[in-house]
Order: sequence, then structure tokens, then C-alpha cells
Amino acid sequence: MDYDITEGLPKTVTEYLNYLEVIKQKSPLTVSEYAHDLRTFFRYLVKQRDKTLKDKPFDEIDISVVDEAFIKSVTLSDAYSFLAFCARSRGNAAVTRARKVVSIKRFFRYCSVYLRYFDINPMQELESPKIKRALPKYLTLEQSLDLLGCIDGKFRERDYCIITLFLNCGIRLSELVGLNLSDLRPDGTMRVLGKGNKERTIYLNDACKKAVERYLRVRPAEGVKDRNALFISRNLRRINPRTVQNVVHNFLCKAGLDGQGFSVHKLRHTAATLMYQYGEVDILVLKEMLGHENLSTTEIYTHVVDEQLKNASESNPLNQVSPPPDITE
Repeated sequence: MDYDITEGLPKTVTEYLNYLEVIKQKSPLTVSEYAHDLRTFFRYLVKQRDKTLKDKPFDEIDISVVDEAFIKSVTLSDAYSFLAFCARSRGNAAVTRARKVVSIKRFFRYCSVYLRYFDINPMQELESPKIKRALPKYLTLEQSLDLLGCIDGKFRERDYCIITLFLNCGIRLSELVGLNLSDLRPDGTMRVLGKGNKERTIYLNDACKKAVERYLRVRPAEGVKDRNALFISRNLRRINPRTVQNVVHNFLCKAGLDGQGFSVHKLRHTAATLMYQYGEVDILVLKEMLGHENLSTTEIYTHVVDEQLKNASESNPLNQVSPPPDITE
């Protein structure tokens, strides 16, 4: 873990972040978000309790005073007061405050279960703000075909393979750049390492097999820095996320799909939506394929279809025709 992440944090918080990284195997980004949330939470509490810090800039609040006794003194009311502060003074949206609720609850659960600070966890009943979940944005089947049809250039085999895997397998950006040659198996499956180092197997369809086979014929062999990496950059290193983002963006522009909010992650949404719409894939199967931890995350794709059915009904030209007036009126 980088030193910057834990700089100035109380010992207990630092130990908790180490636990997340080493034991729970959370990603560096996730650990950093927990660090930020807990730092903000304790800065708020310290400033609230010490009136001499009234005019002190918030980001300069020293939280070294947060020890075991301080943590044990924190109440549920303190947490709700903090969330109100985040909404009113920091302009945090509901989704941001919901993340802070998760950070606080899980830290106090750690303090309760592993450190035995509490007989009853004071944050056990802490509720999260309601979040209105937006329907995922995705390419239609026609737009997907347009995107695949415009891929060309010096690295066309590589780029075509990358976009084909996104559109057919619904893998994440981090999962794609982490793919190794050894992840491609003779039985036509592919090993993917997802969030939390959770491994899953994806069955490659014919389009993916052909795209991979075509790319492997031209994949650089000499001078490659990471010989096991599947996708290689122009510098003969493992391709990095930014390069993949640029590749996708450039071809989205070429296909006339720029300016519509599409991105690499939207290709993942596209794969999931097309499989659910056209393949009649069971939602539980889709959950496993996408590597979702919770079914509720996958169920958003069922709402996409519901919304389309609603829109189709409303687009009927007879939608605006009113019934004739009652003849008895």
C-alpha cells in the first residue's frame, strides 16, 4: 500500500486498510476510497468536538487524537450528522454518501468483530440514502455492428479482438488488460481474474475464437517485455488501460457514435444487454458470466428490457388516440 494513502491516519484505521488489502484483497482504488472516507469522517468528528478548530481548514485537521477511546465514543447520531454535513457543506450526491455509509459500517464492524471494541456495534443500524439507479447505457445491435465494421489500421487485428471480447464477453477493462496467453485454454474457454482476485471461466463463442486466432497470428513475438501478456502495445509491453480507452474512443468516433456517452464500460453493458435481449440468457447465468457479486447488480439489465417494452408501447402511433366521448354525456 502506498504511504500517501495512510499518511496522517490513526493507527486503527491504518491497520484496517492493511486488513482490506492483504486479507480481503481489495483493489488499491477501493482501499484508497475507504481511506478517504474514514479520513473525512474523523476530521469532521474531531472538528465538531474541538471548538478551537472552528476556523481551521478542514483538510488540515489533525486526526492523530483518534484512538480506541475516541472510536468507542462515536455514536449513530454522529454518523448521521456527518452524512448531513457531506450533503449540505460538501455537496456530496446520494451515491457518494452511500459509499461513505459502507466505509463507516465496515470499519466499525471490523472494530466490533476483530478488535472487540464494542459489545453492540453502534453503526449496525446505520442506513444508506436511497439511490435512483439509472438504466445502463449501451449500444444497440446495429451500433455494435457498425463499430466492429469500422476497425482498421496498423493494429486492426488486436483492436478488433479487444472490442470483440468486450462486446461478446462483457469483461471489465482491468480484466482485459490483465489477460495472459496462458488464460486461453485449449477447450475454448478463457480464464478471467476479476474484482477481489476472483477467478471465473468464460466460454468463447465463434466470433471470439476467430478474433483471437487472427490476432495471435500477428501478435509480436520478438522483443516483447511481458511475454505472457495477451495484448501488446506498440512499445512491446502489456497494453495499458489508457491505450485501450483511446482505441475504443477512436473507433466509436469513426463509427459516428461519439458524443453519446459511450465508453469502454458501456461495451460491457452492451454485451450483457444483448445477451439478455437476444439470447434469453438466465439472469443467474448472466451474473456468473459478468462476475457480479450480487444478483441485484445484474438485475438492472432486466429493467432495460422492461423500459424498452414501455417505450415500444408508447411509440405506437395510436398512443395519442383518445376514446370517443360517452354518448350519454
